[in-house]
Amino acid sequence: MDPLYSLNQKLKDIKIFWANDGYNGPEDIVLKNDKIYVGYDNGIIMSSDGIFSNTEGRPLGMAFDLEDNLIVADAIQGLLSIDMSGKATSLSIKSDTDSIPFKFVDDLDIASDGKIYFSDASSKYGYGSDRLELFEHSPNGRLLVYDPITQKTTTLLKDLYFANGVALSTDESFVLVNETFMYRIQKYWLKGDKAGSSEIFIENLPGFPDNISSNEKGIFWVALFNPRNDFVEISSNKPFLRKMVLRLPELLQPQPINHSFVLGIDESGKVVHNLQYKAEEAYSPITSVKQYENDLYFGSLTHAGWGKIEVPK
Repeated sequence: MDPLYSLNQKLKDIKIFWANDGYNGPEDIVLKNDKIYVGYDNGIIMSSDGIFSNTEGRPLGMAFDLEDNLIVADAIQGLLSIDMSGKATSLSIKSDTDSIPFKFVDDLDIASDGKIYFSDASSKYGYGSDRLELFEHSPNGRLLVYDPITQKTTTLLKDLYFANGVALSTDESFVLVNETFMYRIQKYWLKGDKAGSSEIFIENLPGFPDNISSNEKGIFWVALFNPRNDFVEISSNKPFLRKMVLRLPELLQPQPINHSFVLGIDESGKVVHNLQYKAEEAYSPITSVKQYENDLYFGSLTHAGWGKIEVPK
């Protein structure tokens, strides 16, 4: 592995917070007015006061808009808006550009003009079928934008390899989208001479990039689901081998390891933070990370609790 990504123990002391009643998979965490909002795999979004809403789907990425509505990228229900009473309204279930319905709405970020940039991880495989997407290794993902004024959804980028985390730059001149199964992050220009074009922001990452967020001070935090998998690497050009593995019981297929992994990347694409912890007790997999003041908050697609740690030096 590149020395830039050398193993360390900076995420060893993550404090884990558990929900009641057996809730699992706190994929994303949002703070608003000293309250914490967490989405779970049973569709429930919990706040500090208790149950806030139930999407009856799978809430993934979340953010508050300018009118204090919680905007949710729900893998099953599409793009949702939830008011402070907990009532959910559907904003979008397909792109108006190509009329292709969403299969796996994943993450989002909201611009100062109210536009919502979000990802549809796959237009072919729905939530729970991401292993099929991984082993097929086909570009079915999209980056989209929803305009609350026109109520139209536009496809900005297509043919992405599992479009995942989405984050705007501090000046909103570009938006980033993670391509999980290509170990890279794409940049889509929103302003300037390059507006409407895209380029690679960073590639050859040491693991599978899941969600991404901006601390609004020039740092993007990237959650790596797991380090690169040897089998995925050697079988990348062997579709028959991958199909054979998919026929095995899931327990016999390649499995993630217990490895906490987060990167901090500046707006030029330079890695400035390498945070890890590899151990049986590691908080893993980390699938989202957000910074609020001096703390990092971690979410996980499959862990039972969410995590928190002071930003490591």
